[in-house]
Amino acid sequence: MNRFDTITALRQHLDSLPTDRPVGLVPTMGALHEGHLTLIETARQAGDLVVASIFVNPVQFNNPDDLARYPRTLEEDCRMLEAAGCDIVFAPSVTEMYPNPPAMRLSFGDLETVMEGAHRPGHFNGVGIVVAKLFNIVQPQRAYFGQKDLQQVAVIRQLIRELSFPVELVRCPTVREPNGLAMSSRNRNLTPEERELAPALHEALTLAHDLLSEGQSTAQAKAAVTGFFSNNPNFRLEYVDIANADTLQPAGEVLAPGQTAICLAVHLGKVRLIDNVVF
Repeated sequence: MNRFDTITALRQHLDSLPTDRPVGLVPTMGALHEGHLTLIETARQAGDLVVASIFVNPVQFNNPDDLARYPRTLEEDCRMLEAAGCDIVFAPSVTEMYPNPPAMRLSFGDLETVMEGAHRPGHFNGVGIVVAKLFNIVQPQRAYFGQKDLQQVAVIRQLIRELSFPVELVRCPTVREPNGLAMSSRNRNLTPEERELAPALHEALTLAHDLLSEGQSTAQAKAAVTGFFSNNPNFRLEYVDIANADTLQPAGEVLAPGQTAICLAVHLGKVRLIDNVVF
């Protein structure tokens, strides 16, 4: 496995390789877990030359404390990636990616008005800028993202479409622990007691899914989730929404199979967690 921390060195290496093998990009912010490794394996199975980026992108954080707390485990991450069969790691510094603070702004329209867009102003601008930079630097044919960040997937889909990036977006299923907790780098910041409580997110999503499957309305399902967390003082529910799985716009009823998403965000202690199910 090769590791680079400058754009020039990475590009020189990529340009020296045969061009008959597609490049698969797995963008990460590090603190890797089995979900990330599943993205690597999916890219490997597709026959890609697998490039993983590790970069804690300051532009997408609207909370300085959240940025400061984000776990950074570069050496451990690189060992995991090498064992997983990753070909190249790109781990730039902030000054390498942003010699000057970015002045441009990206807007993703209606995606900015719901869920993560509404509760984290400027977040998707930062996501869009860093992913566009990575697409230009790595020039992949495919890019792999996890479903846990479903709204981010929708943002990247729009970025690819509107800026005509020649990149195929591959959405991979959420990887969960045996107790249902979605794997996330932020889980490292949970205390042992909070980690025992965190599977409640999946319980709440399952509750809403079951109610909708039984013919209950979206309003009833959302009210049930709100009540679920009201009865658990360890959590503070930020939002629960039922939406079109592609556009993330609110859905007043269950849509065609595979098109309905139940999404939520909660605070557990000092950690903000998100999760979703698509059915």
